[in-house]
Amino acid sequence: MTAIHVPVLGVFGLGGPELLIILAVLILLFGAKKLPELAKGLGKSVNEFKKASAEGAKEKEEEPSAEELKAQLAAAKAELAAKNAKTGETAKPGNN
Repeated sequence: MTAIHVPVLGVFGLGGPELLIILAVLILLFGAKKLPELAKGLGKSVNEFKKASAEGAKEKEEEPSAEELKAQLAAAKAELAAKNAKTGETAKPGNN
């Protein structure tokens, strides 16, 4: 007799008999006709979660780093200072 190895379920210490008991309880609770619908809904939710995770990772990659933001801020300050010097205005304390 060959044992079926499922790595994910091995983490929880579940074997063949335990899985059969869980399946029997699920059939009793939900009925045989509802189980495929539940599995389909679970599969869709897992796919949606994976898609959202991938989009979140992509957005995080697109965000500028702290160094880039500091460089942009310094460039904007220099541009503003040059503009103020050109027009003869001086920055007053408290006016940001």
